[in-house]
Amino acid sequence: MTTLAREIFKAYDIRGIVGKNLTEEVVELVGQSIGTEAVEKGVKAIVIGRDGRHSGPAFAKALAKGIQSTGTNVIDVGCVATPMTYFAAHHLKTYSAVMITGSHNPPDYNGLKMMLAGETLAGERIQALYERIVNKGFVTGNGSYETTSITDAYLDNIVGHIQLKRPLNIIVDAGNGVAGAFAPTLFKRLGCTVTEMFCEVDGNFPNHHPDPAKPENLVDLKNALANSDAELGLAFDGDGDRLGVVTKSGEIIYPDRQMMLFAADILERNPGSEIIFDVKSSGLLGKWIKDHGGKPLMWRTGHSFMKAKLKETGAPLAGEMSGHIFFKERWFGFDDGIYAGARLLEILSAHANPTEILNNLPQCPSTPELHIDCKAEGEQHALIAKLLEVADFPEAVETISIDGLRIEFEDGFGLARASNTTPVVVIRFEGHTEAALQRIQARFKEELLKVDNSLTLNF
Repeated sequence: MTTLAREIFKAYDIRGIVGKNLTEEVVELVGQSIGTEAVEKGVKAIVIGRDGRHSGPAFAKALAKGIQSTGTNVIDVGCVATPMTYFAAHHLKTYSAVMITGSHNPPDYNGLKMMLAGETLAGERIQALYERIVNKGFVTGNGSYETTSITDAYLDNIVGHIQLKRPLNIIVDAGNGVAGAFAPTLFKRLGCTVTEMFCEVDGNFPNHHPDPAKPENLVDLKNALANSDAELGLAFDGDGDRLGVVTKSGEIIYPDRQMMLFAADILERNPGSEIIFDVKSSGLLGKWIKDHGGKPLMWRTGHSFMKAKLKETGAPLAGEMSGHIFFKERWFGFDDGIYAGARLLEILSAHANPTEILNNLPQCPSTPELHIDCKAEGEQHALIAKLLEVADFPEAVETISIDGLRIEFEDGFGLARASNTTPVVVIRFEGHTEAALQRIQARFKEELLKVDNSLTLNF
């Protein structure tokens, strides 16, 4: 049997290194496993799509072969953004999809995000796929294969309900990810003047890495804004499900501040609604939601966990600090960076100066996502488990352990959580003042070094 590495079966997707622990044989086995589950659930067809990575076409072929071997039909929508694959599942009424994507990981990674019978697979359901492969518990059959394009349907749907009050002049930086093939077209159809940066799809990502959560990846966009008459910059990750925003003045509007704008807009039409955000988000976001008549709900990081919570609560909006924004109001509830960009433009088009609106959103001194690198997969979870055991914060106002350890202080917060995609511990801090931020960082450093005094801490 093909070697199957358990560590690629992560909390909310399958993710591995191409040719090492993620091969065509492994992808075919995953296809057999998910196809079998589809048969058991009465699902007749699964949509498959892929991003712009070079391993995508071969993996798509292997995935289709595995799914078809169970008697489940395959509808291949080709090279598209992840949210377009989710859209296809709704549009084609399969409510089931597998997207082949490495998201924001380096070029030698790839993976699979999976949705079956309307539910995104996460946690135990992904582990169940692994167990089924190990036990060879597959059904057999002869499913059909067809290709179709959903690009026009996707773009038409958005253009049909997003109304800009005036055209904006924007720059789009796709980082050579797959969003480059679609986002500029959409924004032009909405009436915008669009300058394209790195919108040629290239799985080697030759200009900069397609991860707008990291400030260094937005330097080119900042420079382009400074040297043009564009009003706003939008950046996308490798598979188009996350949005980065840069103002004319060069300020990065991180997703927790984007959420403020989206929440205020949605709460005008849906007063009293719950708005969901992840543990990495600013403490100011919860207060903002309350002040705008909503109910703040903090939840675990991870697109699968967010979508499940959205479905459970009926909330109209959810968002993560990493840039995944989930609109249930006027959309389908999946994370879609391209659609989030359109919603942002719709809101900002009512204002003469988008930069002023965005820069004036509340903020405190804070860090971006910081990482503690671990030597091997799994070590990050062990480190956090130990931290939860030994950490002592007597000055805490609240201790939140739904996802790692978040300590709320009178004047800010600190967070340490294990990444579910790479062997790192994710750290984030916020203070109401610079002095508070420094103090909170020092306290977390103290507690982390109790766990392991050899840790290299970059804060």
